[in-house]
Amino acid sequence: MALDSGIGTLAGPGDVTAPVAKRVRTERVHHGDVFIDEYEWLRDKENPEVIAYLEAENAYTEAQTAHLGGLRDKLFDEIKARTQETDLSVPTRTGEYWYYSRSFEGKQYGVHCRCPVDSAAEGIDAWTPPQLEVDTEIPGEQVLLDSNQLAEGHDFFTLGAFSVSHDGNLLAYSVDTSGDERYLMRFKDLRTGEVLADEIAGTAPGATWSLDGTHVFYQTVDESWRPDTVWRHRLGTAKDDDVKVFHEPDERFWVSVGATRSKKYLMIWLGSKITSEAWVLESDNPEGDFRVVLPRRDGVEYSVDHAVVGGEDRFLILHNDVVDGVKALNFVLAEAPVSDPSKMTLLIGHRDDVRLEDIDPFAGHLVLSYRREALPRIAIWPLTESGYGERRELEFDLELFAVGSVRNPEWEQPTLRIGLTSFITPMQVFDYVPATGELLLRKEQPVLGGYDANDYEQDRDWAIAADGTRIPISLVRKKGLPAGPKPLLLYGYGSYETPIDPGFSVSRLSLLDRGMVFAVAHVRGGGEMGRLWYEHGKTLTKKNTFTDFISCARHLIDTGVTSADRLVADGGSAGGLLMGAVANLAPELFTGILTNVPFVDPLTSILDPSLPLTVIEWDEWGNPLADKEVYDYIKSYTPYENIEAKDYPAILAVTGINDTRVLYVEPAKWVAKLRATKTGDTPLLLKTEMSAGHGGVSGRYEQWKEVAFENAWLLDTLGLADA
Repeated sequence: MALDSGIGTLAGPGDVTAPVAKRVRTERVHHGDVFIDEYEWLRDKENPEVIAYLEAENAYTEAQTAHLGGLRDKLFDEIKARTQETDLSVPTRTGEYWYYSRSFEGKQYGVHCRCPVDSAAEGIDAWTPPQLEVDTEIPGEQVLLDSNQLAEGHDFFTLGAFSVSHDGNLLAYSVDTSGDERYLMRFKDLRTGEVLADEIAGTAPGATWSLDGTHVFYQTVDESWRPDTVWRHRLGTAKDDDVKVFHEPDERFWVSVGATRSKKYLMIWLGSKITSEAWVLESDNPEGDFRVVLPRRDGVEYSVDHAVVGGEDRFLILHNDVVDGVKALNFVLAEAPVSDPSKMTLLIGHRDDVRLEDIDPFAGHLVLSYRREALPRIAIWPLTESGYGERRELEFDLELFAVGSVRNPEWEQPTLRIGLTSFITPMQVFDYVPATGELLLRKEQPVLGGYDANDYEQDRDWAIAADGTRIPISLVRKKGLPAGPKPLLLYGYGSYETPIDPGFSVSRLSLLDRGMVFAVAHVRGGGEMGRLWYEHGKTLTKKNTFTDFISCARHLIDTGVTSADRLVADGGSAGGLLMGAVANLAPELFTGILTNVPFVDPLTSILDPSLPLTVIEWDEWGNPLADKEVYDYIKSYTPYENIEAKDYPAILAVTGINDTRVLYVEPAKWVAKLRATKTGDTPLLLKTEMSAGHGGVSGRYEQWKEVAFENAWLLDTLGLADA
């Protein structure tokens, strides 16, 4: 292997040598603490030595996993064989068209299409999606956008905005071809197929049309990749003439723009981790001035949507402000007149065991989304002439599941499109009819090869944390596994109040069918069990996230579900911080750790306000620049700075060179320091995708190859490579 001067070698199995990064002394001084960072030089990706090191790590990883090539091919073929490659989604009605997407065998990306609604249909029949066949010509079909054509000539591609004007005549779309999440927006006249001359570079994903289709509102990001500005573009004019309609200077806030479902109002949203604010403008007056709904107050979050209740326009406001002297941690729902949103009337009060998450208004009913007992729920709430009817929660005969409203663009539609899935249930798409209570199955994700959900089982278990807190664990396995400890993959995340809900995975079947158990540790810091669950796993309680995961691992070992030599931990991004922390705290519990784009050098990143998104993160982790207690606390758990000379599990870290959220340098530094410090001979691998961002490689076949690569490593680590 040819090596740059910045790379040494470390003896490995056979003739393979592991690259060893050079050490360059860099001092970091804060609050009187001096930290010597010997691998900070890896941050400069313009430096040829850095690229050479990353490529040497890739070559080492390729050599160390070369014996798994046949298994990778087999796993890829299994994913492919179970997937209906030529398929189409359930059509969704918007205006006078049915919109749907197609996939084709051999093509990496989807194709967006539409066909006309049969004007003869009336009533509920007009909302019954047509039974379109993938292998027959669809009358009146129009291809709106073929992502395969847009991706030609690019190593990476992702679609950002895809927004059709309200009259159905124009399409705004944007693309990212580098993975850095800055998009190029274009416009297409759907009547002629012509791509218009208008072109806007450097946008955030998303586009919102004015009611008359003359203007588009979009966002741009600042140097830290924070969406901070909303612009108004008048179609047919130059980008230089675009009007800045809103700018947020406070670096803690993230800005977005959208519209109410009723299309009556345009909305600008501002959100930090703990505070929010909304601005509103009538959508038939796109050149008017937005006005604030409720002025921001630190620590108060709210969302707002428009409903017509008893013939009157109302704002429905979900908030966590103080109600009757008590902070509504899990949120309450109120209504208010549009003319004065501060005059709120409480509709749903606070409950300790229910976390209200969303309210979705339609002309005839509301959809309430909430969380109870670590699972998502939805309820339908009819709107009557006099006000509100009786709420009804939708129930499903599954111990574990995830349910939610999916693409429902129309204000007056008489059906509600919902999606239901579980660890053993492929995604099901239903139309719920509020008037009758019928639940009509429109499509179930096809799984080829004779998949039978009855061959698998899912259940809920609970671990006990050191402080007595019960931590939910979700498990799925194939029925009839032999007695004794099983090979097990334990996944965790635990940040940003993000729940990890049950979901089906085609690729996971290849693991389950080889006798593995898959489990999710629903640790604090996530959103499964209400706002306090999140609060008790952030800032100065962040270590609960790590110790909860360790408690779950120990519980699964102590109860005989698995054993330490058959247990691999998995987590990515902020879940990668979790992986790095448990590797330091309890390496003896795991035989392997798999992590994608891991946030393993958080203190260095959070100390630098110039890095992407750092200031926004201070509400999640604390501000170590301003607060020595926060600095000391983060330093006590940050994976990179707590590496020790001890045996670690086998580790595979995957990252992307163009990631703007968790920079590639974090796993690169982590692996470099681990390689120089750890004892033992367990494999330590770093794989850097040289043309990808935070979401990894693009294109479904490339993504399947990446999953096959990771799953082959996983099976090999667990001694199942020949299974």
